[in-house]
Amino acid sequence: MNIRYIEHIGIAVRSLDEAIAFYEQKLGLTCYAIEEVPEQKVRTAFFMVGQTKIELLESTDPEGPVGKFIENKGEGVHHIAFATEGLQEQLDELSSNEIRLIDKSPRKGAEGLNIAFLHPKSTLGVLTELCEKPKV
Repeated sequence: MNIRYIEHIGIAVRSLDEAIAFYEQKLGLTCYAIEEVPEQKVRTAFFMVGQTKIELLESTDPEGPVGKFIENKGEGVHHIAFATEGLQEQLDELSSNEIRLIDKSPRKGAEGLNIAFLHPKSTLGVLTELCEKPKV
């Protein structure tokens, strides 16, 4: 594996507006971007904390992954994302080591990153995302 650093921690919320207000007014952080990712049925908001981001996730569809997560588990930590290089090669290596993949190949995520998720049944119960900046 070629994990470089924690890219972000994803937190599922019912209301992006309420959650942004909490993070800004109570914790003193600044939201620097809000983005909708239609393919994932979410709106996201990002905060920098040191060199790591917090990504708030609000479902745009109750049947989407975040909507189902909140229905089953409530608001809270949804996933941890690691920055990597050579994402497809990393996925191939993980698959050959019997790690269950949600995404067999990278797809587009928020902030223009290429992303892929690993199934929590193979990662000690933690939904894990791998992220790679696209090559320019």
